[in-house]
Amino acid sequence: MDAPVIELHDVVFGWNATAGAAPCIDIPAMSLQRGETVLLRGPSGSGKSTLIALLGGIIVPARGSLRILGNEFSSLSSAQRDRFRADHIGMLFQQFNLITYLSVMENVLLPCRFSARRRETASKDGTPGEAAARLFAGLDIDPSLWRRQVTRLSVGQQQRAAIARAMIGRPEIIIADEPTSALDAPLRDAFVALLLRQCTEAGATLLFASHDDGLIARFGRVIDLPAINRGATGASRSPVESACAT
Repeated sequence: MDAPVIELHDVVFGWNATAGAAPCIDIPAMSLQRGETVLLRGPSGSGKSTLIALLGGIIVPARGSLRILGNEFSSLSSAQRDRFRADHIGMLFQQFNLITYLSVMENVLLPCRFSARRRETASKDGTPGEAAARLFAGLDIDPSLWRRQVTRLSVGQQQRAAIARAMIGRPEIIIADEPTSALDAPLRDAFVALLLRQCTEAGATLLFASHDDGLIARFGRVIDLPAINRGATGASRSPVESACAT
């Protein structure tokens, strides 16, 4: 079997460690294989956003081993982790985080501006714009929308644009942080179906964080974060989790 694309061993992290607070992340072991679709399940305050920040290299563990595509994150500088994330990880956020003053096409091509690797991959069969057009076709984004500012899109159109931005340049890993929490069931189901199809076609590993049990049947595997995380919850929430808890 190939080495895991994501592998954690005895990973510990706390936001207020200097004040003697208990860690909010304390995970003995966790791994994802290439091409898996995994639902990271847990209620608000269980550490989902903190774990995603660790996996994205935004923060590093206080101790333990966190390897992404064979790279030990603790041994990389902040700049190296930023570069690695830009090259290898597509991110999807709860509010989509599209740049409001840019068009749909400009938003989707942003990763190709920040990552030479993704730009080169997107250019293998033409230009990055042509790669974006192929994603748009698969996501049913009409050509009339490509040059439209994202503020003029419906929620459903914005979520499809966010998928295209995450997938451009075929990153090996897609990490989604509660992107369906504000959507009703039909929009949620359409979004997840499109994302799963795109990840399967690209051979990408998907880690999808959510507290929504209605999504369980759609994923190949479920990781119940409270079951594997020995860390404290509630008072040890990250700043993001505290602000966004519902």
